[in-house]
Amino acid sequence: MEVTFLLPCLDEAESIGFCIDEIKAAIDRLGLSAEILVADNGSADRSREIALQNGARVVELSDRGYGNALKGGIQAAKGKYVIMGDCDGSYDFSHPERFLQALRSGAALVVGDRFAGGIAPGAMPLSHRIGVPLLSALARWRFHTTVRDFHCGLRGFEREAALNLALQSPGMEFATELIAKFAQSGASIAQVPTPLRCDKRLGKSHLRTFRDGFRHLGYIMKNGGSKHETKNQRSG
Repeated sequence: MEVTFLLPCLDEAESIGFCIDEIKAAIDRLGLSAEILVADNGSADRSREIALQNGARVVELSDRGYGNALKGGIQAAKGKYVIMGDCDGSYDFSHPERFLQALRSGAALVVGDRFAGGIAPGAMPLSHRIGVPLLSALARWRFHTTVRDFHCGLRGFEREAALNLALQSPGMEFATELIAKFAQSGASIAQVPTPLRCDKRLGKSHLRTFRDGFRHLGYIMKNGGSKHETKNQRSG
């Protein structure tokens, strides 16, 4: 199997069916050898049932947190490549070939760039429009990379390469850790313009602006450094 589409999920009944259908249409159009894997993080609604009814495979993960859901999903994935994205309907899964082309050409990680792809009115609050570029700039400096949007949830990577990074973060800071560790390993990283839509959830977002922002900041300040320094830290 070439591709696993990985959807971390926590109470996404309003949107998960839409996302799965969008992915299925892309798989059929491109003739991909692929699966759709939902990493359910303890949903109390019908998310799991809807995912199964729509043809996805579901793995249930009891440890709460965005990072925990994705780590478990990567472990369970069957594809050579993993394309991950939030299942709230905010990301467009219609054109995975943009990510696959870069992966097939040798990139170990492909990161979406919402600022290059276009942000729909109302899709990103003002605090994020300010905070994401600031945190991303700090992370670029600390981890010696050119990635513009450290917090874009739509990204693709080689599964085995990700497993070899020994990813640890349990929460939202996982998004920063994934890019940071690929950068520190010296892997090839590509970027793809990625549009951001308004999500389809009826409830509140799982994001907590200040709490999650400080978690990202804490990871950046604690773990940033040169490739040489990071390798020495790991070996020590």
